[in-house]
Amino acid sequence: MASGRHPSLPDDAFFHLFEGLREGVYIGLIGADSSATFAANPHLRLILGWAEDVATSEVRPFEADRFVDPIARDSFVSLLKRDGAVHDHLLRLRRVDGTAVWIEVTARAGPLADSLRVEAVMRDVTERKKLEDQAREVFHQLSQAEKLAALGQTMSGVAHELNNPLATVLACAERLAGRQLDDQTSRDLDAIHNAAERAARIVRNLQTFARKRHTTRTMVDINHVMRDTLALRAYEQQVANVVIVEALASALPQVFADPHQIQQVLLNLVINAEHAMLGAHGRGLMMLRSWHEPERDAVLLEVSDDGPGIPEDVQAKIFDPFFTTKAVGKGTGLGLTVAYAIAHEHGGRISVSSVPGGGASFVLELPSGGTHVRAPESSSAPPAAEVPVGTRALVVEDEQALGEAVADTLRDAGFEVDRAADGEEAIAHTQTRAYDVIICDLKMPRVDGMEFFDHLAATAPALTKRLIFVTGDVAGTEAEAFLERSGCHWLAKPFRLRDVVRLAREVIA
Repeated sequence: MASGRHPSLPDDAFFHLFEGLREGVYIGLIGADSSATFAANPHLRLILGWAEDVATSEVRPFEADRFVDPIARDSFVSLLKRDGAVHDHLLRLRRVDGTAVWIEVTARAGPLADSLRVEAVMRDVTERKKLEDQAREVFHQLSQAEKLAALGQTMSGVAHELNNPLATVLACAERLAGRQLDDQTSRDLDAIHNAAERAARIVRNLQTFARKRHTTRTMVDINHVMRDTLALRAYEQQVANVVIVEALASALPQVFADPHQIQQVLLNLVINAEHAMLGAHGRGLMMLRSWHEPERDAVLLEVSDDGPGIPEDVQAKIFDPFFTTKAVGKGTGLGLTVAYAIAHEHGGRISVSSVPGGGASFVLELPSGGTHVRAPESSSAPPAAEVPVGTRALVVEDEQALGEAVADTLRDAGFEVDRAADGEEAIAHTQTRAYDVIICDLKMPRVDGMEFFDHLAATAPALTKRLIFVTGDVAGTEAEAFLERSGCHWLAKPFRLRDVVRLAREVIA
C-alpha cells in the first residue's frame, strides 16, 4: 500500500486514465532556462501539435520558445516556486506550427535539484477566450452606446438653444455685408461672420454626436473623399514637413454615405495624426491605405502615423466623450466621439491599434452593399425668377432679431412681408389675409409649428403646401417624424438668408 493505489484497481487503470483523458497531462522538470519531460499524454500532444510518434522527451510545452511572452514564463515559474501550485493559470503558448493558443494550467510543483518537478493538467481554452473577448467587446459597445445616448440628449438641447442666437448673428452679418461699409467695419464684420460660422460648425458636431443632424447620403468614392481631405491639409503638411504616403486601392466599390460626414471623420483622424507626430519629433510620415474585403462586404480606410503611439489604457477610452490627451484649450474631446457616432450611424465602425513608440493606426470601416442610390442633383440651377408684385409672405419666428432679418431679406427680394411671434399670431394673420408663402419656426411658445400646421390642415389645407419650416432641432425624434409626415420644405438653423429666399421662390413658382 506504499504506493497509495487501491488494491481493487487493476494495474493498468491509471495508464488507461492517463491515455484517455481529454485534457493534457504533463509530468516533468522545469528549470530557469530549460525543461525535461517524463510523461505527456496523447491529448497534450494534440492540443500543442506534436505528432503521436514524437518521443516523449521531445514534448516540451514549457520550453522558453513555446511562450508568446517570455516574461510570462518567468512569472509562471516564480509562482510555482513561491506557492508550490497554480490553479487555472492562463498561458499564451505556441503550437508546433507556430500558431498561438490559450492554455489553462492547474499544476503542483516541488523542488528537485536546481529545477521544479511539475505535475500539470492543461486544457486548450482558445475558443472560450475568444468568446469572452467578443462578449467584452459587445459590452464595451453597449456601454459606449449608453454613454452616447445619455450625453446625446443633453447635447441635442444645447445645440437647439445655441442655434437660435447663431442663426440671428449669421443672418444679421449677412444683411450688413450687403451694405457700403468702411474697411475697418468690413474686417470686423468678416471676423464676426467667421466666428459665427465656426460656432455653427461646432453646433453641427454636437448635433452629429447627438444623432440629430439631418444627413444627405449618396454613392461615394472613399478614395476621392480621402484625396479631397488631404487637399485641405496640403499647405499645413508641407510647411510642417509631414510626408504623405498613399496606398489607395483602385476599383473600390462605392459606399452609400454622407460625403461631408465621412470627410469630417477623415479630417479629424488626419489632424490628430499630424498633432501627434509634430508634438513628438517635429515632423511626420503618414500612411493612407484603402482596401476592399469582399467576404465582409466592407470598404476600409486606414490612417497611420509614426508618432509616439497611444498607451493601452488610453486606447480603451479614446472614443469616450470629452476625453482628450491634448493640452487645455487644444481639444474638446469630442472629435473622435463624433467620428465614432458617424461611423456607427453609417452601419460601420472605427477602431484603433497602437504600440507605444510605434505610432498609431485608425481604421474606418464602411459597408459596401445593400444600399440604394439617390439620383444626383442637377449641377446647374436655373436663374431665379422675379417675384411677382404683391406676393405676400408671413414670417413666424419667436426670436425677434432673427425674424426681422428674414423679413427684411424677403422684402429686399420683392416680397410683401408680415411678422408673427408665434403660431397663435400666425393663425390670426391667416384668418384675415392670404399668403403665398409662410416661413415658420418649429418650436415656439403658446402655439408651435406642428400645431400651426395641424390648424392649417384642418382649415386651409392648400396653405400647408406653402409652408417652409426652420428649426434648430432638425431630426431624430418627434421633429423628424413630423417633417417627413408633413412633406414641407425645411431649413436647419443656422441657415443662410439666400437659402430662405431660394426656397420661398420655389414655393411660389
